[in-house]
Amino acid sequence: MEQVFKVFLLLLLCQSLLVSAQSSYEDFVSLQSLTESWQNKPPSWVGSDPCGSGWEGIRCTNLRVTSIILASMNLVGKLSSDIQLLSELDTLDLSYNKGLTGTIPKEIGNLRKLKTLILVGCSFFGSIPDSIGSLQQLNFLALNSNQFSGNIPPTIGNLSNINWLDLSDNHLEGAIPISGQGVLGLEKLLKAKHFHMGNNRLSGGIPAQLFHSDMSLVHVLFDSNQLSGGMPSTIGVVNSLEAVRFDRNQLSGSVPSNISNLRNLSDLYLSNNRLRGPLPDLTGMNLLTYVDLSNNTFDSSDIPSWASSLPLMTTLKLENTNLGGQIPVSLFNQPSLETVVLKSNQLSGTLDIGNADSNRLKLIDLENNTITDFTQRNMNYKVSVVLARNRICLEAEASTERYCQESQSNSIYSTLPNNCSPPPCSSGQISSPNCKCSHPYSGTLYARALSFSDLGNGSYYKELELSLMTAFQSQNLPVDSVSLSNPFRNASTDYFEVSLKVFPSSSDRFNRTGVSNIAFVISSQLLKAPKFFLPYFFIADDYGYYAGNESKKSSHIGIIVGVVVAVVVFLAVALLAGIYVVRQKKRAKGSAELNPFANWKLNKNNGMAPQLKGARWFSLEELKKYTNNFSEDNTVGSGGYGKVYRAVLPTGELVAIKRAAEESMQGAVEFKTEIELLSRVHHKNLVGLAGFCFENGEQMLVYEYIPNGTLMDSLSGKSGIRMDWMRRLKVALGAARGLAYLHELANPPIIHRDIKSSNILLDEHLNAKVADFGLSKLLVDSERGHITTQVKGTMGYLDPEYYMTQQLTEKSDVYSFGVLMLELVTARRPIEKGKYIVREVQNVMDTTKELFNLHSIIDPLINQVTPRGLDKFVELAMRCVKEYAAERPSMAEVVKEIENIMELAGLNPASESDPTTEEIDVDANGGKLRRPYAHDEGFSYSGAFPSTKVEPQ
Repeated sequence: MEQVFKVFLLLLLCQSLLVSAQSSYEDFVSLQSLTESWQNKPPSWVGSDPCGSGWEGIRCTNLRVTSIILASMNLVGKLSSDIQLLSELDTLDLSYNKGLTGTIPKEIGNLRKLKTLILVGCSFFGSIPDSIGSLQQLNFLALNSNQFSGNIPPTIGNLSNINWLDLSDNHLEGAIPISGQGVLGLEKLLKAKHFHMGNNRLSGGIPAQLFHSDMSLVHVLFDSNQLSGGMPSTIGVVNSLEAVRFDRNQLSGSVPSNISNLRNLSDLYLSNNRLRGPLPDLTGMNLLTYVDLSNNTFDSSDIPSWASSLPLMTTLKLENTNLGGQIPVSLFNQPSLETVVLKSNQLSGTLDIGNADSNRLKLIDLENNTITDFTQRNMNYKVSVVLARNRICLEAEASTERYCQESQSNSIYSTLPNNCSPPPCSSGQISSPNCKCSHPYSGTLYARALSFSDLGNGSYYKELELSLMTAFQSQNLPVDSVSLSNPFRNASTDYFEVSLKVFPSSSDRFNRTGVSNIAFVISSQLLKAPKFFLPYFFIADDYGYYAGNESKKSSHIGIIVGVVVAVVVFLAVALLAGIYVVRQKKRAKGSAELNPFANWKLNKNNGMAPQLKGARWFSLEELKKYTNNFSEDNTVGSGGYGKVYRAVLPTGELVAIKRAAEESMQGAVEFKTEIELLSRVHHKNLVGLAGFCFENGEQMLVYEYIPNGTLMDSLSGKSGIRMDWMRRLKVALGAARGLAYLHELANPPIIHRDIKSSNILLDEHLNAKVADFGLSKLLVDSERGHITTQVKGTMGYLDPEYYMTQQLTEKSDVYSFGVLMLELVTARRPIEKGKYIVREVQNVMDTTKELFNLHSIIDPLINQVTPRGLDKFVELAMRCVKEYAAERPSMAEVVKEIENIMELAGLNPASESDPTTEEIDVDANGGKLRRPYAHDEGFSYSGAFPSTKVEPQ
């Protein structure tokens, strides 16, 4: 009997193993089907057993695939409906794969065991499927930083176990869903602690039913939407709340009086709405750290008493809130206070900051009030006090005082080495805080409700660095150290941004498993960041330095495939090396007309073959001859790219040769792009390419010589060229025509992607020429009207919709051109002294007044006489910088409207530009002051010109 029982158990075990093996194989088939169209799959995915052969990113339980974590794997493809076949899946994280696109299939609702779904920072679009409400076990849902559109599906109200709900930074629209007509709304999510819905297009009112006392909410973020109506008083009963953001909406009415019941609240953002009535009474809210009620229309009042009695408050912002009267000295003597912003009010009397210097206070910004005196005006105080545009600063003796200057942000932080000296590192490597050269995993950390404002205080960053290392070490990840740098508070979103680098410990680079696990720690909120940094999210940079696959393969198939691949690779490398040697010898003997890219023309589909039409290839020897071996005497400019040399060809043609420095030659794609584009487009308002050189590791571009430099230099006065209003209109029209040609007449259309004043050159007649096509893109899919690509460009000119969605369109150039138009009007840089030109114009613009009330920011050089057509010009510029691309005009429409403005100003836009040499200064010898060609960022000029550094934007 005992033997029979043993045989029975053995049979059961065999049956169980067979069933498990069959299930495991079914998961293998499902994975193969799911990823059939994917590019860049992990190389360890060989064999037929995802649970037993070390497949990177795959985790199994009982021989079933239960977890897929492939964050930051540079995956390209779509999420197919075959995802439903992985029936045991409980975790799916595909974050930070910008190449993943398409819609989320409705079949995802069949993954009934799914608990964690993270698709942050990809390129998914379309509606969020209603079937997502079938994921009853779901605890963590993060779909932020994609391009989702349509309404928030009401079925999300079925996710009774959800804790984290993040749908922010998309294009979601419509109303906030609440229960009704047989569906459950967001108010039914009793376990949810996080509603993150900011940076969408949600509209309508905030339903009173959204909040009630049974909820567990900690963070409620609905900032930067289109919500209207009043704030419901029901918000005052959710006692667990710690951060509330309804700023940057269209809310009206009074702030509910019971908001003071939120005694756990630390961050309150209600700025940039249409709120009225009395300032809310925040008395007794002793955990408040950050309060921003700015830019609302509250009733006139003195500074409220609670402003001087909140013990943990670091930041108080009450800009443009109808405050008046004397400022109490007690306001500045709170122990935690770092920043006070009370700009654009009616505060008056004498300012007394008491002993503010002994506390943590860094900034008191009272610009544009009516303050008449400052008791510490003759004292050496450390805190930055801003009284510009107050009565005290109208006094002749006070106008030069530092407190009469506008606020300037200069907060800098970067992790320092840990008592060691950074070694020199090879190309692409960076020295870690422990002074080891390696390829770090990098990206940007964002805090959505930062509780401090002193961005230069290193103690905050040290605490964040410690929490990062603690999180990585707790997961046994191969991390040596982390570094933070470039802290920045984005004025358009009020999000805090800081660059993060994570350095490997056991090698000079991470393998794929290391990268995806680091990404998962951050994306899944396993990183327990300090409370002052919550809530956060992360957007990763692409990582291209993966170490070789180190996992052992149990599959014989994997070993055989590996050996075969190794042999093939060896033979291929040997063959390529032989070909390379032969071609290098041939190239050395080749004629000057040899095209170094000619061998790529047979591979037109690989994206590497420039299609050249007329651009001449110059040999290195030729260019050495024309520049006297690149003599310093022929240097006319230098910058981050390298140096620019003036040369005369044997034909007598004057050219400018831009020679790349060794450290800047990683941009081979940009180098090829500029050659390719400039050789196929020809227009009087586009800079002409004479040729290029690609030889012996050199990258050089040969342009037509543009003598009068950049528009940026002319607007700043550095070039000595006087830019009156008529000239600025002509420059705007020329640049617009050049762009319109790229958008309308080039086939396929070309998107420049980096329009700015330093990329508009002025020829001998001061005609505008658009330059620098290194970042340009071809719009090859005209039906879609956009291309999805990594965000590149220059801050200040960058289209916010492109920045958020990574969808590049011609309207992205239109936005940049709108900023350029405002630059022409004001002669101010897009971001100057921490102020964004678009926001500055919006703040002062009043269409009911003369010149739209822009007198204070118009460039004085053109404000001496009334500039005809300026109001229409600014109106057009503001249409170009609309937040949404669909609301902006096309460049063809911009050209037509500028032509109409010129006719209004008495100019004939159809006539050829005539020389305006009277507008060009002369040098000491009576010669014309001619600016050398140098449109690269960061150029300094030499020769007959002052050595003036042009700071990068």
